Amino acid sequence: MTDFFVTLSDDAFWIFVMASALVMSIVAAGVLIPQILLIAFRKKLFDELDERKIHHSTVPRLGGLAFEPVILFTIFFLLMFDVHAGRLQLMEELGDNILSMSICACSLILLYLVGIADDLIGVKYSAKFVVQVGCGLLFLFGGMYISNLHGLFFFNMRLPWFLFWPMTVFLVVFIINAMNLIDGIDGLASGLSGVALGYYGVVFFEIGEYAFSLIAFATLGTVIPFFIYNVFGKAEKQKKIFMGDTGSLTIGLILCFLSFRMANVEIAPTHTCLSKVHPMFLAFSPLMVPCMDVVRVFIFRLKCRKNPFMPDKSHIHHKLLSLGMSQHVAMISILFFSAFIIVVSLILSKEMDPTLLFMGIVAFFAIINIWMHAKIEKMSNNKS
Repeated sequence: MTDFFVTLSDDAFWIFVMASALVMSIVAAGVLIPQILLIAFRKKLFDELDERKIHHSTVPRLGGLAFEPVILFTIFFLLMFDVHAGRLQLMEELGDNILSMSICACSLILLYLVGIADDLIGVKYSAKFVVQVGCGLLFLFGGMYISNLHGLFFFNMRLPWFLFWPMTVFLVVFIINAMNLIDGIDGLASGLSGVALGYYGVVFFEIGEYAFSLIAFATLGTVIPFFIYNVFGKAEKQKKIFMGDTGSLTIGLILCFLSFRMANVEIAPTHTCLSKVHPMFLAFSPLMVPCMDVVRVFIFRLKCRKNPFMPDKSHIHHKLLSLGMSQHVAMISILFFSAFIIVVSLILSKEMDPTLLFMGIVAFFAIINIWMHAKIEKMSNNKS
């Protein structure tokens, strides 16, 4: 097997690595999640029911416990195999990005531990916020920051440190919480994450950023078995599980890490399809739906004089459910909408002014939400 591994061409080698990462993480998560379910039911570690919950049965919320161990095991197992075979190509690729990889690992460990504590005993939002800010500072320390908007909002130069430092920390906290708050119906957070991770994996592979493609595919493979248990598992058969804060914080951090890297990578002119895409849209288009929804929800809560950090039923998936959609149909609709935003962003950002394109996407999202709100009110009036 090692002889076969060494004789592969470079392209075949990296395809083998990415495919192996995907398959290994699927298998590992598929083995680990049932064990988490078994422990959760034996120890009675369930998601508490309240008026906001859509489910009506006891469901463990510890699915996210599987994410970080499976991702790290997959990456380091492939690294070990690479070294044992004497190829050393994966080791060199990870070594070239050792600082950013270390920052990602440190941030993941911090959020993973906070997520476990929150899922088991509860953690104050202020404490989670402090840890998230700490992760943002780690990003700065590791050189993972956004210092140039490339013409977005008419900023077409490198920003001074007193602007991009706080902006970087804000974006880290914002993206992590966007993925956390969108986790409201079966399969939505993991589905949106899967779309984004598949996108990042393919694009990073195409531009030769193999270390980051490996992270994307290893994480995608971890999310797939969870998605199956979360969407198709039956609570009455003790086969259903939620990702909890452990999972949503972990996935949010990884997506933030990958998007920051993509925003800063220089794409060679030979990649004609990607080199003309605006860097901000290339990096952040997979995250626009959860991010826009969080901003809209916060504005709505402030308008209604509510605490913007207190949960309610004002997210986009709640609106779709109010329109009569099932959870699965609502989830699939949002996933297709996210994919649509990605395609539109990649195509139009080559030709349009980035600020106008961004405002157009936001306006389109706002119009859809206004239409849904009016439709829901009309349905409510008809019933009364």
